Amino acid sequence: MDAGSKHLNHSMDSLARAIRAAQVVVPCADLQATMDFFVERLGFRLDVIFPADAPTTAVISGHGTALRLELANDNAAPAKLRMLYDPAVLVPGTPREFQAPNGMKIEFVDANPVIAVPEGRQEFVINRLGGSDAWGTGRATMQYRDLIPSRLGGRFVASHIRIPQGGPVPDYVHYHRIRFQMIFCKAGWVKVVYEDQGQPFVMRAGDCVLQPPEIRHQVLEASPGLEVIEIGCPAVHETFADHDLRLPNEKVDPGRLFNGQRFLRHIANQAKLSPWRIDGFEARDTGIAMATNGLADVRLVRSSGAHSGRIIHHGELMFWFVLRGEFSLHSKTLGAHQLRENESCVLPAGVEFELNAKAGAELLEVALPAVSTS
Repeated sequence: MDAGSKHLNHSMDSLARAIRAAQVVVPCADLQATMDFFVERLGFRLDVIFPADAPTTAVISGHGTALRLELANDNAAPAKLRMLYDPAVLVPGTPREFQAPNGMKIEFVDANPVIAVPEGRQEFVINRLGGSDAWGTGRATMQYRDLIPSRLGGRFVASHIRIPQGGPVPDYVHYHRIRFQMIFCKAGWVKVVYEDQGQPFVMRAGDCVLQPPEIRHQVLEASPGLEVIEIGCPAVHETFADHDLRLPNEKVDPGRLFNGQRFLRHIANQAKLSPWRIDGFEARDTGIAMATNGLADVRLVRSSGAHSGRIIHHGELMFWFVLRGEFSLHSKTLGAHQLRENESCVLPAGVEFELNAKAGAELLEVALPAVSTS
């Protein structure tokens, strides 16, 4: 046997040892209908789904088989085999794609890849409320409105989420592979439970939570007309079901770190207002800057009169969602714009804006990093 053949055999042996799981990739024209068929009629269970606002991929398992359902225009595309492997066991230079004698394609992917955060891009984005067609159905039958359709090059997603009917939510214990994620309750209330945080609690209008990476949680119940604002990074991230954990769990550890961040619950009626960056405006600090070690900052900003001032930031993200009243923005390069209740904007870094507001106007501000404005 020559040296080349020996190396190939050695590579194939290491590949076999590196494999941790296998998934049959199944293209489908209607992801939800296909998933419902396997889960409800054949007893499979959901393991992974993404993105949450408009799912295109779901991994289900049952009866010794794992299927990766992928939304595809061509429903007749051939199935393929997806092998999840441990790169540490693999010999350098081992091929990542093969074809079986029957023609089936076999691809090898990292079983636990590092979270990929796209470089992103700076844009000026204004999102108006729009009509009913602005809402789509996402994970767990929740309705989603996309507040940053461009996703800023894939770096951020912002969603206005609602549950019109209320009642028990068909959710399950799950977690997200993310860099940053926060939830703000805009209207109504929602009952939730989090890993190591004790008994379920109710978030009411004005409350928010920081969901650190991979913390297990579950949405239990919602009031009619619930509305929340959710911001995440990266824009596309996976939601994993945890079928083994039941919440609330016995362990209570509110100070636990999840990838360097700790869970935080901000209760609006227990918070105080302090001066903001512009005279005449006040802000409620949620504490998220401290809980993320400066990765992000979330504040509720309110005008105490008819005030104006100039603002500029130099960070990754400056996102505003108008909660009440009206704001106006003007820049020399981007023109004049009005922002009303339920409308949002992203301010690009390095562009100076003049901000004007009447008394009582309120907005939600999310900034990355925490120290990103002047």
